[in-house]
Amino acid sequence: MDLRSHYLGLELKNPLVPSASPLSRDLDTARQLEDYGASAIVMYSLFEEALHSEHEHQMRLLSQQEHGHSEASNYLPLGSLEGSELDNYLEHIRRLKSSLEIPVIASLNGISLDGWVDNGKLLAEAGADALELNVYNVAADPMVSGAEMEAQYIALLRELHQVVDIPITVKLSPYFSSLGHFVKQLEAAGAKGVSLFNRFYQPDIDVDSLRVSPTLHLSRSDDVLLGMRWLGILHGRVDLSLAATGGIHTDEDAVKMILAGADITHVCSVLLRHGPRHLRRILNGISHWLDDSPYESLDQARGVLSHRQMDNPAAYERASYVELLSGYSPNRSSWR
Repeated sequence: MDLRSHYLGLELKNPLVPSASPLSRDLDTARQLEDYGASAIVMYSLFEEALHSEHEHQMRLLSQQEHGHSEASNYLPLGSLEGSELDNYLEHIRRLKSSLEIPVIASLNGISLDGWVDNGKLLAEAGADALELNVYNVAADPMVSGAEMEAQYIALLRELHQVVDIPITVKLSPYFSSLGHFVKQLEAAGAKGVSLFNRFYQPDIDVDSLRVSPTLHLSRSDDVLLGMRWLGILHGRVDLSLAATGGIHTDEDAVKMILAGADITHVCSVLLRHGPRHLRRILNGISHWLDDSPYESLDQARGVLSHRQMDNPAAYERASYVELLSGYSPNRSSWR
């Protein structure tokens, strides 16, 4: 089966790309992902907060050494200034590149311009084949407009694009007032791809302790529907790569995304649950589907059910919503 896919200018052997997760931290696990069918891998994210905290810690140590007693300076823990988070990340890129045959995509997670331009350049120099910009920013300030938020994304991307010579893709949340227009802005600013959609951390409330508690909910297959809709709307209307992420657990999930227009499908939660071996199950399922389909390759199937290709494009729009709700009838026999 011809499962070849193209993403960010890279030719991949299939559309399955493990997304940023702890799995890429371990070199042996990364090798397993490749062995079981991953066509590329997105590294775990390098977080802006971690670098800022580390920098502040180093400045405190240097300040203590500068103002401390001269006889005590040799006892200050200057060894902690070595092996920084950034240094470790750059070295891990090199290890992955020397051990894997598939492309390695680095991931930056942040929002401010401080240091990201230089860091992005270092990631490219370390050998990353592409850079995923995961701009995770919750608009919690009611005084900041949507236009201001979008401007921050565009400014960050534009600055990175000027100094980084590898393709940049932007991982987006669904919370934009006009997503299609914003994606076009990202394209104009230099993005070579977008990934739909980022899943924001959702806090929970413990009603017994009366505290807001951190929780992490892994995705489910139902979560693919939001991304599928927008992939279908964007396919053929933008000239950048489209990646599906969030809720891809089975071969059917992946095929849906490809039919809607995705170039590749990211996989994460199901691998955290079942391990790298599950990639082979998904890949075999995609192959079997293609074998039974009227298409000779995934490229032929890609986007055939997108908004522009459908006889009834209203299926992606409000008309379908109105028709669905108008025709819905509850199962009264189940009422108690």
